[in-house]
Amino acid sequence: MSGGAAPAEAATPGAWLELSVAADIEAVEAVSEILGRVAPGGTSVEPGFELTDEGLGARVDATKPAIVRAYIPARDERASARAVAVASEALGHLQAFGLRPIGELTTRIVHEADWAEAWKAHFPVLRVGRRLVIRPTWRRHRRQPDDVVLALDPGMAFGTGLHPTTRLCLAGVETIADRGLIDGARVLDVGCGSGILAIAAAKLGASEILGVDTDPIAIEATDANAARNRVGGGSRGRRSVVRARVGSLPSGEPPFDVVLANLIAGLLVTLAEQLRDEVRPGGVLLASGIFIDREPDVRSAFESVGLEVRDRSAEGEWVALEAVRR
Repeated sequence: MSGGAAPAEAATPGAWLELSVAADIEAVEAVSEILGRVAPGGTSVEPGFELTDEGLGARVDATKPAIVRAYIPARDERASARAVAVASEALGHLQAFGLRPIGELTTRIVHEADWAEAWKAHFPVLRVGRRLVIRPTWRRHRRQPDDVVLALDPGMAFGTGLHPTTRLCLAGVETIADRGLIDGARVLDVGCGSGILAIAAAKLGASEILGVDTDPIAIEATDANAARNRVGGGSRGRRSVVRARVGSLPSGEPPFDVVLANLIAGLLVTLAEQLRDEVRPGGVLLASGIFIDREPDVRSAFESVGLEVRDRSAEGEWVALEAVRR
């Protein structure tokens, strides 16, 4: 690995040491966890993508490796060197398993004076599905007539739009919207994260969206992104439709027309009965975050509580299921 002590330049005040690793999309979570151990500020993920629209936009390409980045203060060369060594050793152990392709750890110095613009280069405009477009707030986008644009700030957990599970859920929301099931609907977003699914539902015509998450930071992110897209509290020019609160299930609200649950298979199985109770009879549950090996377990749990699985979509080794409450 290209670890080792940070260069002498690292001692410059206002400098950061960037650690980056190219990894298969299924190894991103494990690599992020390792880099996060030495970078308290967390990590960012740049997906593999292909440029579109003459370089003005991009489309995620799951066959290409993603880049996981983390930043640590570079003013203390010894501390920086230790952090690199710790991350390098842990990544070496992960690579030894050979489960997924993981590249070498690379480092570079980023000066604070350049930071405000430099990090933005990692986030292009991304198209998800046929109409949905995720646009970083500083990017321009040549809007097509049918585009539904979600303006998000990567600093607010932008990565939630880049993982296959979220893309599957976004595409599923678009699909049921095309069938007229979103327009005027009441929607529940369980584990709302950055609010990307709630905002998509709002922009596709839902009348009311409630987002719940156990993490207060996620609620702050949802509120901020909803306001940015003029679908949240205090927005002007459009009736407020997205509200978010700390919590989980049960929501304590009347049953919803559509429930979105981008969780993990284990939680979907555990919460199957509670998820059913949140859906009105004839309403739709869109569940994502399902690794393909766990799909039978989730299907069985849903069917056992009266949720009929009627559609399925997949990307790589991830699956999303659409179920209807009988």
